[in-house]
Amino acid sequence: MPLSKKLSLTDEELEELMASNWNMRIATIGPGTRINLTPMWFGWSAGKIFTYGRGQKVVNVRRNPECTIIVDRNEKFPELQAAMFQGTARVLESATEEQTEPGMSAVRTQMGRKYSGGHGKPGAAEPADNKATAVGESNRWIVLTPDRLVTWDNFKLKDLRKK
Repeated sequence: MPLSKKLSLTDEELEELMASNWNMRIATIGPGTRINLTPMWFGWSAGKIFTYGRGQKVVNVRRNPECTIIVDRNEKFPELQAAMFQGTARVLESATEEQTEPGMSAVRTQMGRKYSGGHGKPGAAEPADNKATAVGESNRWIVLTPDRLVTWDNFKLKDLRKK
């Protein structure tokens, strides 16, 4: 049964979720048919999700670019809020590709601010942009362009029950 549109996040709620959450989970297809599910830091710009990673995630996207990303928050069912993005990911293989990717500059600034100081540490007064770039065989930016988005806000369940 599809989710009720009445439970969907508004555009403003989606923007707030994406700007305030630190972690997403990316699901890629690993060797064979196994799903590789990994938590990652991320940026959001130009309708795309950006993450910098290494190793198996990058190898998986090169082999099969179809993936799913979820950004969610809260633990209790009536408080769950999430956005699930499905689409095609792309590995940015060089600094040149990074420089020409729409939204990349905004993501570097956004991630520099969001993750300044790291978990549990105070951030810098003037955080630097994220400077991660293509290195070695598999340290790369991955960019997901979603072709399907499903969102839900279980806080809205109580409003549906009243009707």
